[in-house]
Formats: sequence, structure tokens, C-alpha cells
Amino acid sequence: MPRLTQLCLATARHIKEIRVNRHFRYGMARPGTLQSQMANLPGKERPPVIVRPIKEWQIHLGDLVHILKGKDIGKQGLICDIIKERNWVVVEGLNCCYKMVGKMEGLRGTMVVSEMPLDYFDVALIDPSDNQPTDVQLRYTEAGDRVRVSKRTGRVIPIPAKALLNPDEPDPAKYTDQPKDTAADMAVKKTYKIENISVEDDLMDKCNIIETRKRAKTYWY
Repeated sequence: MPRLTQLCLATARHIKEIRVNRHFRYGMARPGTLQSQMANLPGKERPPVIVRPIKEWQIHLGDLVHILKGKDIGKQGLICDIIKERNWVVVEGLNCCYKMVGKMEGLRGTMVVSEMPLDYFDVALIDPSDNQPTDVQLRYTEAGDRVRVSKRTGRVIPIPAKALLNPDEPDPAKYTDQPKDTAADMAVKKTYKIENISVEDDLMDKCNIIETRKRAKTYWY
């Protein structure tokens, strides 16, 4: 029967043989999901993906875009997903991939349709004034708000409300209070009175301590 030390040495030797994937590859599956973990298993050494950095994204969830390249060139659709780590955008119902699933003897299977990602530079925003693709730039309004403006017509392209929501948080309009949630009126209720005194003086007033000595002046240089 092997000793515990021998088993530990054998386990450590086996762990050293497993190569850790240095380059995590982002895909359509969100990091942390089972699909993402299966695509980045230890031992699958793949070259890193070179992605052109984008300083500031001007395309958001819910935007209406015009496809500039690919099999659906010239069509328009809404952005339903964004993968910034790969400069990918997914347009709802366009650039689809068709795959037959469950086909075997006696069964026809099912055709599954899934949208494939497009590059950020393969789509363009739609100008609301004429429904034509346009380049945009960022400007400031008189109120100091930063907005997207069409370079061709000067029309402001507002950011969709869907882009302002956190995907990891529930929609505030559809959320219902739970038993352990703090009520809105209790959250905004002021329970602390701000006074222009030090912490020591506040404690002395609450404990009814009368100080007859005078504090000496301090100077900071």
C-alpha cells in the first residue's frame, strides 16, 4: 500500500505536467459560464488574439446599425450583444449561422439559428433623420451633456435606454420589492444630524460631560 508521501508526490508530478492556458480567449459565452470554461481548459495552448484597441466605444446595446461587410451587407438591425474584448457586435437576426442539431437515424433533427458576431468596424450607426449610415463624433450640449452627433447632418443620436442598464442587475421598471429589501422611504430617511462640532465635543454633550478647561491653540506649518 503506497504511503501518503508517495501519493502527494505523484499528484504534484501530475499537476506540473498540465499546462496552464496563458491566453484566455473570449468568445460568445460570458466568462465564468460552462461554455467559456470548456473553451479555455488547461492544456489548450492557443496563440493570443490580436485586437485593435478602441479608445471609446460609440456603438451601444439597442443601437440601429447598417452592415458594411459580410453576407448581409446593406441590411439594418439592432445591436443585441457586445463583446468588447474581441471588438465584436451581434446584430439581431442578421449574419446568422444555421446548424442541424439532433439529427440521427429516424429523426430529422432541428435547425438551430444563431447570430454570429461582426467586427466593430464592419457596422455603422444609422442617422435618425434619413435612416442612412453615418460616422459620428462626440460633442457637448449647452447643458454640458456629452452626446453623439452625426458628422453628415449634425443630428444628435441618443444612447438607447437598454445600454444604460447593467446586465447583471434586474430592470428597475420590472423589479418588485423582496422581503429583505430596504424600503425606498427608509433608504432616503435622514437619521444623522450634521453639526459643526468635533467628535469629542459631540460625545461629551451626549454623555453630559462638562469641560472647564480651555483647549490650547495648535499651529500647523
